[in-house]
Amino acid sequence: MDNFWPKYWFSILVLVQIFTGIVASVTDIFLFKISVAALGSIALLLVYRGELLKIIDVWIIILAFVCSMIGDYFLSHMLGDTTFFIIGISFYLLAHIGYLIFSLLNGAIYWKGTIGLTLVFLVFFYLALYPTLDDKTLAFMVLFYLLVSCASLGAALGIKAIPAVKWPYVFGIILILFSDTIISLKEFVAYDSFNFLILPTYYMAQIAITIALFNKSKVA
Repeated sequence: MDNFWPKYWFSILVLVQIFTGIVASVTDIFLFKISVAALGSIALLLVYRGELLKIIDVWIIILAFVCSMIGDYFLSHMLGDTTFFIIGISFYLLAHIGYLIFSLLNGAIYWKGTIGLTLVFLVFFYLALYPTLDDKTLAFMVLFYLLVSCASLGAALGIKAIPAVKWPYVFGIILILFSDTIISLKEFVAYDSFNFLILPTYYMAQIAITIALFNKSKVA
């Protein structure tokens, strides 16, 4: 019975996460946009209550969710302001670094996959994005963000954990990278055909990561 209520409330919070993610994708209301990460953080705090002083990797994911929420604020309110855009992606970058650190604390980088993925995205950067970036500071930031994102996925692939932990987490990082790629096409190439996928994949990623860490709590 001791484990029933945390699991019960976790399930409720994930269902609410899914609901808020759908509403945010349809309405673009900011409160709903940050609710997915916020509810994920609350769910993890609930599941790991009593162990919070021993689980630095879970705290890192919670901080990554908080950084994502701050990034959401700046990108949702930028209204064409480049400064807001740079601040927003800076916080998303911090979130990616958090995801990367979590993976390294639970495994090691899968180098073959990381190098192959990085080469593909470097080609994408230099052929599609770089020619449109007149601001070299922004270009450097976008390149660095791309490299960290690839390392984040490569590290996720190297996690040493049961499949119920590893693969939802890997799936979440893949979705974030996919969402970020569509954002880059939208912002720098003015290619809008896949814009409708940006928010759903982003929220699905946060939900998948939340579920992965819940599964981790059962084997910790």
